[in-house]
Amino acid sequence: MTRTLGTHGPRVFPLGLGAMGMSDFYGQADRTESIATIHAAMEAGVTLIDTGDFYGAGHNEMLIAEAIEGRRDQVVLSVKFGGLRDPAGGFIGIDNSPAHVKNYLAYTLRRLRTDHVDIYRPARLDPKVPIEETMGALAELVQAGYVRHIGLSEVSAATVRRAHAVHPVVDLQIEYSLISRGIEASILPTLRELGIGVTAYGVLSRGLISGHWSRQAAVGGHDFRAHSPRFQGGNLDHNLALVEHLRVLAADKGVTVAQLAIAWVLAQGDDILPLVGARTRPRLTEALGALDVVLTPEDLAAIEAAVPKDAAAGSRYAEVMMAMLDSERG
Repeated sequence: MTRTLGTHGPRVFPLGLGAMGMSDFYGQADRTESIATIHAAMEAGVTLIDTGDFYGAGHNEMLIAEAIEGRRDQVVLSVKFGGLRDPAGGFIGIDNSPAHVKNYLAYTLRRLRTDHVDIYRPARLDPKVPIEETMGALAELVQAGYVRHIGLSEVSAATVRRAHAVHPVVDLQIEYSLISRGIEASILPTLRELGIGVTAYGVLSRGLISGHWSRQAAVGGHDFRAHSPRFQGGNLDHNLALVEHLRVLAADKGVTVAQLAIAWVLAQGDDILPLVGARTRPRLTEALGALDVVLTPEDLAAIEAAVPKDAAAGSRYAEVMMAMLDSERG
């Protein structure tokens, strides 16, 4: 039971583990439980672990290194680079210039305690640096053996074509869920034309459509969701109403809302690998249960009717962050 990332990418377990929340953006995480969750994922067969060198300013990479010590050959490490942080944890830009790409990787290899990264990708398009220059640097790292495959993240169909012309791209990491379906218009068809896979993050829309979120859920200033339009005011009420529609369908199937939502992404094509951001073993176990959910054409039609395309209220990021997304340009 595996899926291949792109035409020539690695074969991986059909769910990947996104480790970001173990270090950043969702408030305090428990280190012991995080490591135990990574271990449980590996024991269940999960192979791809996704991180970024700016998650916790390197903390996430070091956490993963500790968790996979002695078992490096069992995992496919997917790493994003380019996000610049200040000492207070704020974002201060993107830099994907060739010299910095190589510098980022030098530190990543040391923090991950490995001699190579399986998939290396810019986290966002750097508007100051042509994608061809970034890809050229990445191609050199592949040739030198430090990187096995090149991926992209949150870029448009046009940028994918330009990048792929320089060096083969195995996958595009991008948000995709029942309530974030923007890739279906032009990005997904382009990827399928070129033989490039999808690593889908946000499959539960940061917990919003997990079935566990409520109006009373409190988020602090260090939680990304405190600033997300979909979690604000009337938008939240509207979106939680959509979740209740899903809850009815999930109950009919004898599964949880989260399992139904993940299963929907899995059903969109074998070239799509959902990333689950489980920070605890119970949430991981629930997510893995989605692999046993079989959705019939009637089920899929009912889900589409319950949560129509573009049904969500609010954008998936705050306005300033949306402006940074090349993927929103088509």
